[in-house]
Amino acid sequence: MLIDELNNARLIRPFEVLGLQPDRESGSGHVLRAWLPGARAVKALTLKGKEIGELKQVEGDGLFELHLDKVKEPFHYKFSVTYQDSQLDIIDPYQFRDEAYYGLNTMNEDPANIYKTLGAQLIEVEVDGVKVTGTKFAVYAPSATCVSVIGDFNFWDGRRHPMARSLLGHWVLFVPGLGAGLRYKFEIKDPQGNRLPHKADPVGFYHEQYPSFASIISDQHSYTWHDQAWQKSQLNNKLEQPLSIYELHFGSWRRDGEGKPLSYRAMAKELMEYVKAMGYTHIELMPIMEHPFSGSWGYQPTGLFAPTSRYGTIDDFKYFVDTMHQNGIGVILDWVPAHFPTDAFGLARFDGTCLYEYEDPRRGWHPDWNSLIYDFGRDTVRRFLIASALIWLDYYHIDGLRVDAVASMLYWDYSRKAGEWVPNVDGGNINYEAVSFIKWFNEEVYKKYPHAMTIAEESTAFTGVSRPTFTGGLGFGFKWNMGWMHDSLQYMSTDPFFRKYHHGEMSFSMIYAYNENFILSISHDEVTHGKHSLLYKMPGDEWQQAANLRAYLSFQYAHPGKKLNFMGTEFGQTSEWNVDSQLDWWLLKFDKHRGVHKLIRDLNELYRKQPALWRNDYDPKCFYWLDVNDADHSVFAMLRSLPEEDDEIIAVANFTPVPYIAYRLGVPKPGTYEVIFNSDDKQYWGSGYGTGNEDKVASNISWQNQYHSIVLDLPPLATILVKRVKK
Repeated sequence: MLIDELNNARLIRPFEVLGLQPDRESGSGHVLRAWLPGARAVKALTLKGKEIGELKQVEGDGLFELHLDKVKEPFHYKFSVTYQDSQLDIIDPYQFRDEAYYGLNTMNEDPANIYKTLGAQLIEVEVDGVKVTGTKFAVYAPSATCVSVIGDFNFWDGRRHPMARSLLGHWVLFVPGLGAGLRYKFEIKDPQGNRLPHKADPVGFYHEQYPSFASIISDQHSYTWHDQAWQKSQLNNKLEQPLSIYELHFGSWRRDGEGKPLSYRAMAKELMEYVKAMGYTHIELMPIMEHPFSGSWGYQPTGLFAPTSRYGTIDDFKYFVDTMHQNGIGVILDWVPAHFPTDAFGLARFDGTCLYEYEDPRRGWHPDWNSLIYDFGRDTVRRFLIASALIWLDYYHIDGLRVDAVASMLYWDYSRKAGEWVPNVDGGNINYEAVSFIKWFNEEVYKKYPHAMTIAEESTAFTGVSRPTFTGGLGFGFKWNMGWMHDSLQYMSTDPFFRKYHHGEMSFSMIYAYNENFILSISHDEVTHGKHSLLYKMPGDEWQQAANLRAYLSFQYAHPGKKLNFMGTEFGQTSEWNVDSQLDWWLLKFDKHRGVHKLIRDLNELYRKQPALWRNDYDPKCFYWLDVNDADHSVFAMLRSLPEEDDEIIAVANFTPVPYIAYRLGVPKPGTYEVIFNSDDKQYWGSGYGTGNEDKVASNISWQNQYHSIVLDLPPLATILVKRVKK
């Protein structure tokens, strides 16, 4: 019986029985049927207020009908409903069938239509000369036997707003009168008819925190942007631009007087002023997408379309991005399409089946992170993920996406032993489905947002990660150079006395430097989980540790590749990064830490002003080692050049605590050379050991396969930059 279906929230086709329906019993006229549990009396009126008639309760609690013999054409209406202690005017959702289904057939045309159609969309329709505003709900749950939208507006009662199923497996309903700020979820029954835990909206724009994790209706079009100048200034080719990226975790960068994380709007001012003063070109936020557990650092997201509500609203987040852009700072986000957590309110077994994850645990379960792996072979999952990437570039004006854990997506046997994984159709370990997805993702991003950038965190030697898809590559713009980070930190953590035995670790990166478009990343992973802070990785006493750090960071800025450093590195953080507290800003009271801080600020300024350090990062003709074999002295000398502009910079690093007097260095051209940077300068808490402050005139003495040479005094544990200033 109909009343049983309604009372048990098992109505599958509400548009066929509720609202204005042809009177099938009499064969003529219409019947107006309303489902309003708890109502005492119900009147029907036109949208302009003209009374139509009173509905009668027909069976059970809440089912009302009005027979309209003279009505030949459908019309729009509202109800005046009397409850025990109140009276409300309600515009019936079940007269808006077309509005509920609108747009579903466009999602296969463009993944971006997913976030423009699914979820909770605020819309306005005009019927019978009256504008009706409300929220259209749409959720993909093809194996569900029935779905209801529940929330603040219906007492979280799954009986009150049954949704209608489309042929494609989406459940839809337009509910007039619902505006931004109301909480909601979906009540879903699995294929056997069992009620699942209430589910948050997979395409929700905003979500509440623990304990409800409810989704919240939000207006994506209320914010007025002011970053037009920034948008116009963005060039498509990021390879030939300076990129100095400041990676940070939003909630633990700086906190207020009560120890709470700063809001989006408070961070907009403080972080902007800091990053701008330090000279970084971009910030990179560890995942800002909604996630239930702060201890995951954001890498277990449940809301891929929503900035976390921990720090404010979606308009607050847009204000944060807008402020960065207006001050010349780009914003990159970490994005996690590799896996998702098992929280009952999230995507796990969303409609009672493995809708988003691989069903076979040998493919669908990630042993490292105890999380589920997206099924990259399903077109619906691929479109969902690509839509989640595009919304950040579209609605939130983000400048780039760094894709986390790419290697775990590419290999079936990632972190698995023999017998724990299923080979591909060719018997190999490559996940062809993930490869196809990644290529499509990059193609969509660069097609729609050519000024944006995509960055892969990929830790293996997979071929062509940052090469175009039309050449067989994965299509990323950049790849983190995990090998350089590992090798160089291993070298720097070695006592200088033994570094001559590890000399190749510091130069090995140039063997493969041009295989990809690399970013030299010193990331958060290197300063947590017992790995020590970057400063305390360095050997020696207090002075030597700081000198090693300054020399290493300066070497990074000289080495080909874009730059990325994690927060705290720029002032020599001493403790490991802790997600539950702010950085140790108090360290800036001490000369040592102020010295590192000033060094990074000066390096960023110098880096921007010297195109030889960034314009030809990926051109092997513009780099060569002047001295890479002096292992006994642990000295490296490299040349960065812009041949078309006859512009060159030489970097010389001495990774021992011993100064070298009258060190001869081969140079390619005659002229006068000047030391333009010295990490051992006293202003950086260095020793101030002189390099011979006078300009160096190149002699005709051939040296190190060069026709000319200069003589320098090399400071201890220092990197210096030398530039030809007179030809």
